[in-house]
Amino acid sequence: MGGPFARSPREHSDEPLPGFKLAYPMLAADGASCGFSGVTLGRAHVYRAVDDAICAHGSRHACPSRWCDCGFYCFHEMGAARDLACEPDHRSAVLLEVAASGRYRRYERGLRYARQRVKTVRVGRCECGRPADLLADSGAGSVGWRRLLPVCRNCAADRPVLSPDRFAELAGGVQVVLEGRPTGLGPDEPTLAPAEAPAEDPGAVALLSAEVAVLHARLDETLARLEEVQARLDELTRRDRP
Repeated sequence: MGGPFARSPREHSDEPLPGFKLAYPMLAADGASCGFSGVTLGRAHVYRAVDDAICAHGSRHACPSRWCDCGFYCFHEMGAARDLACEPDHRSAVLLEVAASGRYRRYERGLRYARQRVKTVRVGRCECGRPADLLADSGAGSVGWRRLLPVCRNCAADRPVLSPDRFAELAGGVQVVLEGRPTGLGPDEPTLAPAEAPAEDPGAVALLSAEVAVLHARLDETLARLEEVQARLDELTRRDRP
């Protein structure tokens, strides 16, 4: 196989190596545990906070194999994972800080490795742009697992949701961080204020008041004319009676 994975030297680490990656948060069908699935290769496989890689193609060789693209993946830098999260297909993913160990192979921007421990889950923004503070059922998933979607309370509506604390508990005690502040707005910068309502124009108010008065006067004239017509009709009706 060509590319950055071909004929790389065999490497092994007894000490965990730091890494960053994107994943979809997942909830088991029975609601008793949480895990993660990949955003590209291995999307159909759900892994736990502490887990060993398996071959996504069903082979039984040890991961990561020199002749296969199996194994966990991570970036060396958090910025690379954040860049990937800008793609529309990955906007609903969360960012994981992981510790990689066991067999691994290096590539240009990160590692492909055998064993992983998820340390921190960073939850970004809701699809509406507000900071997400819940994880809701997205309507998607895989066999036995429901995919969760970071949402704000306004967009959660009546969908089933998990709080970050509950997700952390069901995932085995990982740390969950809510960090959905829009890019470019720091903690000391003011947020955008709602647009102010236009000031009232005194001339426009006076004109509308005059128009309302005219309409009331016309309505009074119409009602008076209606009463006259009704009285005349009643008089004619009485004359026609035998």
